[in-house]
Amino acid sequence: MSLINLVRNRQSLLIVFVLLVSSCSSNRYAATEKVYKEKAKGFSKIILATPPEGQLYDSINAANQQWIGSVNFGIRKPNFVIIHHTAQDSLNQTIKTFHSTKAGTSAHYVISRDGKVVHMVNDYLRANHAGVSKWGKDTDLNSSSIGIELDNNGIGDVWQDAQINSLIKLLATLKKTYNIPTANFIGHADIAPGRKNDPKNFPWKKLADKGFGFWYDEVLKNPPADFDTEKALKYIGYNTANLPAAIEAFKIHFIQSDITKTLTPVDILVLYNVYLKY
Repeated sequence: MSLINLVRNRQSLLIVFVLLVSSCSSNRYAATEKVYKEKAKGFSKIILATPPEGQLYDSINAANQQWIGSVNFGIRKPNFVIIHHTAQDSLNQTIKTFHSTKAGTSAHYVISRDGKVVHMVNDYLRANHAGVSKWGKDTDLNSSSIGIELDNNGIGDVWQDAQINSLIKLLATLKKTYNIPTANFIGHADIAPGRKNDPKNFPWKKLADKGFGFWYDEVLKNPPADFDTEKALKYIGYNTANLPAAIEAFKIHFIQSDITKTLTPVDILVLYNVYLKY
């Protein structure tokens, strides 16, 4: 075999190898994509059913109910964004978890440490990220929010600029697309006091400076003598059924250097300043 033919054969083998690797990489999640499409198709059948199945208010006297479809309706849209840390060691580990039916958890987006954004659930669909939670009078945040998981183990992991920059770009898109109020960009700990503590040591001020959530001013006003801290926490949105847990959640978000379950004089100044923004 001539040297030229040998080189050509090796080049051909290399091309085939590259194509095979590329094919395997692109089809890595083919099985889970199929499951996603099948589930979405099942939901579409539920939406298209007329009359809707299982929505009789009087099963005994069904003839007393009639279906007449209106022409004025649309898709439900998210009104909150909930930010989490993954408490795992890599983007791939989190993707694997969100493909586990046993784990049963998911999020709309996952952002890696290097800023890569992975979209995993359609924004209009309900992801399983909030769990048992409450904010204000909303007791089902899964149904009203978009969940964003940030690749961070929650144990001393430093927040990377690339990750936060990607998050800010994503939040800008979501806020504009769904007209999400500034106040409605919150953390997992905020909506699940005592149960969750993420994201920890998070740069909330940097987000607030861009219009995603609130932060306190540099100069803090003194609250009135009759300032009720529990009512203020509740007014902001915290579930105060377990007041120490609500205080801890507030401090995870706004204080960070001290997350004990009691309010110091400085904490009260911060709480009053944040309360005035709602």
